[in-house]
Amino acid sequence: MTPLRAGSTLAITVAVFYFACALIWTLAPQASLTWMNSLFHGLDFTTMMRPRAFTWGGFLYAIVVLAISGLALGAFYNWLASRLNV
Repeated sequence: MTPLRAGSTLAITVAVFYFACALIWTLAPQASLTWMNSLFHGLDFTTMMRPRAFTWGGFLYAIVVLAISGLALGAFYNWLASRLNV
């Protein structure tokens, strides 16, 4: 696998899971918040909640940033792994 292919695979994976997370949060915000609280050993994230409407601009900005980060991380990981012969 080439670094670009590994990076693209991670970028697509991150984007798909971010989309799924945003969709679940939009459809069931209270259940999502309860899950987050449980995931982080009972930390209470309700104090961080601010009423804010969903915007496509914010969603697209976040998914692009995460995908670019995934591309860079995946490519770097593959490049480093090939150098270390892992």
